[in-house]
Amino acid sequence: MTTIRSLLFVAWLYLSMALFAVGLSPALLMPYRQSMWVIRSWSKFCLFGLRWIAGVKVEFRGLEHRPTGAALIAGKHQSMLDVIAPFAVLPDNCFIMKQELAPLPFFGWFATKTKMIAVDRSAHSKALKDMVKQARARFAEGRQMLIFPEGTRAPVGAPADYKPGIAALYRDLDCPCTPMATNSGVHWPAHGFRRYPGTVVYEFLPAIPAGLKRAEFMEQLEERIEGASNALLARDPIAASPMPARAPDPVPAPQP
Repeated sequence: MTTIRSLLFVAWLYLSMALFAVGLSPALLMPYRQSMWVIRSWSKFCLFGLRWIAGVKVEFRGLEHRPTGAALIAGKHQSMLDVIAPFAVLPDNCFIMKQELAPLPFFGWFATKTKMIAVDRSAHSKALKDMVKQARARFAEGRQMLIFPEGTRAPVGAPADYKPGIAALYRDLDCPCTPMATNSGVHWPAHGFRRYPGTVVYEFLPAIPAGLKRAEFMEQLEERIEGASNALLARDPIAASPMPARAPDPVPAPQP
């Protein structure tokens, strides 16, 4: 049953992506707020389908810590859902993405229109400077910038590997950083098409104040995100039991 529901949801996900991106493509010719409305509406539509088709509810906690103006948010990254869900609760979310995605029809076009921060990871130090430059511009516009310090999705239980990009943004923007924990990888694994019924939690944590030294900031950030994410995992009945998600999928999974 899990496999059938998962396949139905995958079909829903990609069909909805096509319907929103193509059907509402005229928004690309309007001010970026209209394109952001399309993305936020699609996010909520996806969460609706995830709950009623795959049996996965998404819950947001710590909303009293959620920034609404210009802000820097650092989140745990376990799932593709981490890119989709925050649009449902952040009014002007801007995430950092791979530059290779920018030319893609519709997805890349909407990302470019809404001024997502595209970074060429192969450029190394130049990529870091470019990311900081773009982030400075988005921050001046009052956006909430979401970055995943680990840089890529990691399976549940994998050792944390925080990259220096978040420290560069924190130092250059001279602003607080709001950590965001999750258990998303339990119910929407980093790889594969199966979705496992239960509750995905995104928890906004109290902001780390501006002005800390790099080492102290990185230590606090990792400690808070990993500690809160591990606490969510410990309370998740699926994570606490042998996870079927670790078994290989019988068919290849479509990749975003």
